[in-house]
Amino acid sequence: MRLGLLAGEASGDILGASVVRALRQRHQTLALAGMGGPLLEAQHLESLYPMDRLSVFGLVEPLKRLPELLKIRRDVFAQQRTFAPDVFLGIDSPDFNLTLEAKLRATGIATAHLVSPSVWAWRASRMKQIAKAVDLMLCLLPFELDIYREADVPAVCVGHPLIEELAHLPSQATARERLGLTADDRCSAGPLIAVLPGSRAGEVAHLMPIFAETMGLLTASDPTIRYVVPAANAARRAQIEAVLANYSLPVTVVDGGGRMAMVAADHILLASGTATLEAMLLRKPMVIAYRMAWFSWQLLSRMATTAFVGLPNVLAGREVVPELLQDSANPESLHRAMMSVIEYGVDVQVPAFDALAEMIGGDFANRCADALDDLVAARR
Repeated sequence: MRLGLLAGEASGDILGASVVRALRQRHQTLALAGMGGPLLEAQHLESLYPMDRLSVFGLVEPLKRLPELLKIRRDVFAQQRTFAPDVFLGIDSPDFNLTLEAKLRATGIATAHLVSPSVWAWRASRMKQIAKAVDLMLCLLPFELDIYREADVPAVCVGHPLIEELAHLPSQATARERLGLTADDRCSAGPLIAVLPGSRAGEVAHLMPIFAETMGLLTASDPTIRYVVPAANAARRAQIEAVLANYSLPVTVVDGGGRMAMVAADHILLASGTATLEAMLLRKPMVIAYRMAWFSWQLLSRMATTAFVGLPNVLAGREVVPELLQDSANPESLHRAMMSVIEYGVDVQVPAFDALAEMIGGDFANRCADALDDLVAARR
């Protein structure tokens, strides 16, 4: 089998390497060409360019780097034309990959894309571009299939890699020990709440003051509650600690370890994002919140096409988890929601989480390999 592929960031490198490993187990030979990071290079991919040349974020930086990005895309296109893969797999990075996939598909090369863009949330207009670019969309979440079915774009659900990843995490007791939360009976007196204000500076700036005030209200209601707050890096830790310095709270700030903090916790208060799916798969009752700058909120709220932002709610099509956004994400409302979750969350949320996890399913890498093999067989 000849597989072309392009992963533009670390998460794509992880996904791509797992798919390649699954394909190697079923093909006598597997030739690779394209771009990826160290994990794909360990699978014998000679990356045409260093993967980090594609790791650009925001609105301004891609414009500054546009000539270089266009040259990389031209060179990958030329390489793939010469390599003539049985299938080209673009992994995430939709702004770069979809254009490349469309050009390759126009030459007769079969194309697949792993990780659907969030067309269910905003920029649904991208569906026309996707229809021209891919022979098959590999979706991580089952509700995405309906969107592609309506647009007459072939798609399959391959499950979510988080299901396998999270299965290898330690027990709650071990997680607490590793985070140093067992000293002085910190966690034995009452509930432990993991508070995750996000990993970006803007997220922490908007959410941490609200979360800290909420923590104060919770402690006033129940003095036995304890908190653990993971900081994504040293800069985020300084931000978080600067806010917490204004409060007297039984809180432990830990470096990194967002997943470990969630495993250690009984309940979670967190920013909207992928972490909500992780919390769901860990069966942790939660409250979701998000705040951003006023202008950004006005813009994004008008672009959004989904009734929910938290992935458990999007998956369920209803509010399984309280989600409080922008002005609704205030300390009083978050306090009420968290107190309710502490009392009823295990009985109300966790059974729904079990059903949603079963709906997603695991065995991600083999399901991806099956889909790619089927696509190649159909083309032949």
